[in-house]
This record gives sequence, C-alpha cells and structure tokens, in this order.
Amino acid sequence: MPESTAPVTSLTSAGSTTPVTSAGPVSARGWRAWIALRALQVVLALFYGFASALPKLIAHPSAAESFDEMGWGSAGMYTTGLLELAGAVALLVPVLQSVAAMALGALMVGAFVVQVAVFDGQYAATPLILIVPLTLVAWARRGHNAELLRLVRRRA
Repeated sequence: MPESTAPVTSLTSAGSTTPVTSAGPVSARGWRAWIALRALQVVLALFYGFASALPKLIAHPSAAESFDEMGWGSAGMYTTGLLELAGAVALLVPVLQSVAAMALGALMVGAFVVQVAVFDGQYAATPLILIVPLTLVAWARRGHNAELLRLVRRRA
C-alpha cells in the first residue's frame, strides 16, 4: 500500500519513535503529508456540506434563482444538494474518499459546463479551482479503491 494511503497507528518500532503502519514505518515527511491531506479532505467536506449543499437543501433564494434560470427547478436543486452532501460525507469515510473525490470532481466538470453555457462563465473559475484539490485527494487515496472493490464483491 502506498505510504500516503496506509492507515496510521500509534505503534512504534522497537526503540524508535517512528510511527508504524501495516505497510511499515512512516517517515516524518509521510506523516505530515498524511495529516495535510486529511486536513484538506476535512476542509473540502466542510465546504461541500455547508457552503455548497446546505443552501440548495434549504432552498435559499440565491440557489433557487440559479436553478430556475437553468430550467432545472427545485428537483434539480435538491438532487444537486444531496449529491454534494453525500460527497462531503464520503470524503471523510476512508474506504470511500477516493471515489467521493472523483464523483465530486465529475460534478464540478458539470458545474463548469453549466457556468459557461448558462451563466456566460460568470463563476466558471470556482469549479475549476475545486477540481485541483479533489484530483489530489482522488490520486493520493487511490489505494482505497481496491479495498472498496473487495467489499463490493464480497457483498455481491
């Protein structure tokens, strides 16, 4: 398992203060990278949960106006809000984090297309900016995809 995706435990090797994972010892640099990536995931989850999904789910007038202008109405607004909220929660679940980042990235590609096509690119930079950290999370946590696949196959 790559160093950045290995679950970190509080174990130490004999006579050492270096953290040990199931894949072996984790360097201080690897530990800091793991913490930074996890912090990024929390920030993204907070953004998608509160700043993006919540206004749609409570039918805030600004969100309702935008979806009415697109012609999607309240059904599109609630669906998008639920997808964003599900992605935010999944970003915090270890086995789902890579898939969640990919799904939210795909949602941002759609948001970019809508911003350009319907709103003349007024806020088109926002989804593009969000794609960058989502891609980083999806790539760094890609090791969890095999674990998720094993769980899905076991249930089938």
